[in-house]
Amino acid sequence: MDLPQKLRSLFLLPLIAPLACGGAPASAPPPPRQAAAPAPAAPAAPAAAAPAAAAPAAPTKAGPRADATLMPRRMLFGNPDRHSPQISPDGQRLGFLAPSDGVLNVWVGPAQAPASAKPVTKEQSRGVRTFLFPYASDYVLYRQDKAGDENWHIYAVELKTGQIKDLTPFEGIAAMFEGMSPKIPNEILIGMNDRDKKVHDLYRVDVRTGERKLVRQNDGFVGFVTDHDFKARLASRMTRDGGQEFLDLTGKEPKPFVAFGPEDAVTSEAIGFDAAGKALYFRDSRGRDTSALVTLDPRTAKPAVLAEDAKADVSHVIVHPKTGKVQAAASERERKRWQVLDKSIQPDLDALRAVADGELDVLSRSLDDKRWTVGYTVSDGPVRYYLYDRDAKKATFLFTNRAALESQPLVKMRPVVIKARDGLELVSYLSLPRAADPDGDGKPDKPLSMVLLVHGGPWARSSFRLDPMHQWLANRGYAVLSVNFRGSTGFGKRFVNAGDLEWAGKMHNDLLDAVEWSVAQGIADRARVAIMGGSYGGYATLVGLTFTPETFACGVDIVGPSNLVTLLQSIPPYWAPMVELFAKRVGDPRTEDGRDLLRTRSPLYRADQIKRPLLIGQGANDPRVKQAESDQIVKAMTSKGIPVTYVLYPDEGHGFARPENSMSFNAIAETFLAQCLDGSYEPVGGDFKGSSVTVPVGAEVVHGLSAALPRP
Repeated sequence: MDLPQKLRSLFLLPLIAPLACGGAPASAPPPPRQAAAPAPAAPAAPAAAAPAAAAPAAPTKAGPRADATLMPRRMLFGNPDRHSPQISPDGQRLGFLAPSDGVLNVWVGPAQAPASAKPVTKEQSRGVRTFLFPYASDYVLYRQDKAGDENWHIYAVELKTGQIKDLTPFEGIAAMFEGMSPKIPNEILIGMNDRDKKVHDLYRVDVRTGERKLVRQNDGFVGFVTDHDFKARLASRMTRDGGQEFLDLTGKEPKPFVAFGPEDAVTSEAIGFDAAGKALYFRDSRGRDTSALVTLDPRTAKPAVLAEDAKADVSHVIVHPKTGKVQAAASERERKRWQVLDKSIQPDLDALRAVADGELDVLSRSLDDKRWTVGYTVSDGPVRYYLYDRDAKKATFLFTNRAALESQPLVKMRPVVIKARDGLELVSYLSLPRAADPDGDGKPDKPLSMVLLVHGGPWARSSFRLDPMHQWLANRGYAVLSVNFRGSTGFGKRFVNAGDLEWAGKMHNDLLDAVEWSVAQGIADRARVAIMGGSYGGYATLVGLTFTPETFACGVDIVGPSNLVTLLQSIPPYWAPMVELFAKRVGDPRTEDGRDLLRTRSPLYRADQIKRPLLIGQGANDPRVKQAESDQIVKAMTSKGIPVTYVLYPDEGHGFARPENSMSFNAIAETFLAQCLDGSYEPVGGDFKGSSVTVPVGAEVVHGLSAALPRP
């Protein structure tokens, strides 16, 4: 994994862990009621050491309303039925993720009879999130950590015997999958930090025996670029100005190959070599705003452009399974757009586009390229998966990821472009309750309570998709708005670089401008806007309630940092090679001036300004945003008599990966949000079952929470 990919993962939640959200009144609420009451004005911030009762309640009219007819949370946040189908390289097997005894595991069956698939992994608590077939198709590989600590191990399952082998059997290491090759079918490349926690050495590992051989020791590099012969051809490292450079490793000593200045560091990255080792693919934004797909001459580094989009970065590619050549490239501004480079697959893509509605993704291909698995994504229905026979040009339906949603009243996600105060265009996504927009024009009949949902990263983006958060909140009666604020990726380097050193600055202004737009458009009631998000989105929530304490009716912070100094001083050791980029983008914790800047942008130092209800969710084992980040601001608030509800999970890390924990947090958040925004909520019911949920502080603030918590 190269530098920009690692960077963008810093404050992202795990892929399948849904964000949870909500709001709570500042003091214990009355029980749900139907009668309307006038909305109280929000008083000034509580004074130091004021009692909890002095804190203001959130604006409300009728109070929360329990409604058993709402779409069950379990449909959106429980385990999917089946998802991520992959065809084995020999084309004979189909694998996918599905629950086994309530936990996501890998299932494998004959490609022609997927209904006969059986589970081949045996996880009993924490579900499997990713898997793949090595070229030795009688094996399956997957990775797993312990309770969210992100000390990933890579496991191999022998399909004939069911034997499971840990290929990385060392305590305290974080292994990374680095590649595989049809030329060497029984081995894979793994990066492992067993020698030095700060860097990952590169190993060849036999999936049958676990035997490993060192390919390249890592002497301070961020990562390597390898070829199909498992040779480390390039290494990347940071430069002191926040850029990155790639070194040629093919000689006796590393020598400079290509460099990207700090302005191009996030929008440029290596994709890899083709099978012959002659074509080297990169995303490259040098000399342009948006990153293009290019090939670099392996000898001279001279670029040749293959695909580009003036309004969006190239973000996805389709690669031939045997030759390794890129056949198509996609960019995404509001929606994903594919450019075909190899005309031999044009008839296949044309045939597939006629099969189902939605955005098409090719998920896997057999080595002989005769069988593909594909998925179709829409915003108002589950993902539909098919097995495609290339010779016959025929797609056979496999399954949807959540069949129960097919009969639910889902809503469409609408792309909108919002102008920031300085003219920057913010690509955003809006969802409205079905009843509030009967004509489907994207304008409600009257202003609604709204939830501003802030994505993680921040070097990531919100996209068009079936977003469980949007569907959940819209079903509860709220407008939902996701904003790609400056610093988000996918929109060119000027856009991402506009976020440099702007945490709690212009990045927050973009969110405020989006709120103003929603009010001006008649979408949101200014007095009933909540802010929430996970990771960076959790930080943005804390900023919203501390830097602009009158703007939001309530906020939900999930694994968000409160103190940027301690955040950057406690990053995982294997992110140490990226410190220059953090210093360039966020602030430099190594200098006094840098620490001063970070402190001025840290919500912790403004905790006494919080006037509106706050809910915090945290995983005790989070290696990225450690529990101390939540503990600090909870302590600062309680010491001033400011109420806060703090939900802590002892078996989670950066986000809530276990569905039982996601559903329990969402049950709390839903009541919280209903109290804050005058909405409806689904009762807790059985959604605490199997969860490790604890509430160290503020359980009494949420209606019914104390009574619903499991007894010790």
